[in-house]
Order: sequence, then structure tokens, then C-alpha cells
Amino acid sequence: MNKKIEVLYEDNHFVAVNKAAGLLSQPNDGDTSESIADQVKEYIRKKYKKPGDVFLGTIHRLDRPVSGVLLFARTSKGLARMNELFKKREVDKTYWAIVKGIPGETEGQLTHFLLRNEKNKRTHAFNKQKNNALESVLDYKLLKVISKKSWLEVKPHTGRSHQIRAQLSAIGNPVVGDLKYDYNKANPDKSICLHARKLEFVHPIKKEKISITAPTPKLPIWLELKKDY
Repeated sequence: MNKKIEVLYEDNHFVAVNKAAGLLSQPNDGDTSESIADQVKEYIRKKYKKPGDVFLGTIHRLDRPVSGVLLFARTSKGLARMNELFKKREVDKTYWAIVKGIPGETEGQLTHFLLRNEKNKRTHAFNKQKNNALESVLDYKLLKVISKKSWLEVKPHTGRSHQIRAQLSAIGNPVVGDLKYDYNKANPDKSICLHARKLEFVHPIKKEKISITAPTPKLPIWLELKKDY
């Protein structure tokens, strides 16, 4: 197991790490691959010399090919309090995405109705309500354009499965490397260019404003886009 995890924030109740693309957020039945949760448990066990099993609560998840900030709870109290903040949408999430083409507007809000197909694990975006589709909203802003690709800042207001990937594909700007959502070429490392850049919230126990930022992957496409920015 790779122990070289990048810890972004840590206190008695929480630990946040920069998840690498390709890792599962947590163990998955039927998949023997290592997860970032397993790595974090091992990190805590060794750092604090904890015997036996280590408590680690999963607060939210990132898709396997997505990188960025992933927050875990180290205590049951922290888990319950953060779950409540996420439920009330009191956590500000910022993603960076590199997408195909250039959006029609430099910034705006997207509203779609998303329906998940569990057979192919794909989320479909509709412009109007359909069956049990869930309304999904995100804001985006264009940061930079290079080589017919756009670097976007994305702030989702809802937390649907594959929301950002499905909504950006629906407007003709799929995430680079995302074959599942209509991009035509895979990235060499099988990642997609979607990165959970920042989490901001009021600490539910300390009552302090917390801002956690994750550096982008060290891939040529990210390094090129971030030049002079």
C-alpha cells in the first residue's frame, strides 16, 4: 500500500487529504483495490500509535478518476456534525475542471435534472423534469483558454452523483479524459481533469472558519494551464 498521502488539514476530529486520481475514496465491495480511506487509517494508526482498528468516518466521496480535497472524520462526533453541515449545504465546494471547447458564456449557472442509470453507472442530464430526475445546480466561471480547451472554476450547489461531469457534458464541454461522459480520448494515467480544489466551512466543533485547498496534479496539462495565472 502506498503510504505517501498528502495531508492538507488535521485536528482531533478531522483529517483532509489530497486524493490522487485513480484511488477509491473508500473500500468497495467486490473491488480489492486500495482506497485512500485505507491509507488514511494506516497513517493515523502509525502517527498516534493506535492499537487495533482505527475509526475513520466517510463524510463525502470523490469519483475514482477525480483528484482533490477529501475530508474524513476521526471521531463519531465530528462525523455526525459534518454530515449535518453537508446535509444543510453549509459546505462551500470549489472544483477546477479542464473541458473540451469553450462555453457559450464566460460564466453562468447550469440547472439540469439528473437521472442515474445504475446498470452502466452513468448519470443522464435533462433540461426538464423527467421521471424521478433530481434538480441539480452548479455555477461555473471561465478562468483561461488554451489549445481549444477551457479551465473552469465550478461550484456545485447540489451533490448528485457525477453531477459536474454530466452537466458539463450536457452543454457540450465534457471534462478532458472523461470517456464515460463523451470526451473522445483517455488521459494517459486514466484520470479525468476534474479536481476538488477547495472545501470551506465553519468547523462544527471549534466554530472557526476552515478553508482547505488541494494542489493540482502534476500533469503537463495542469502545469500548462496554470502558467502566468
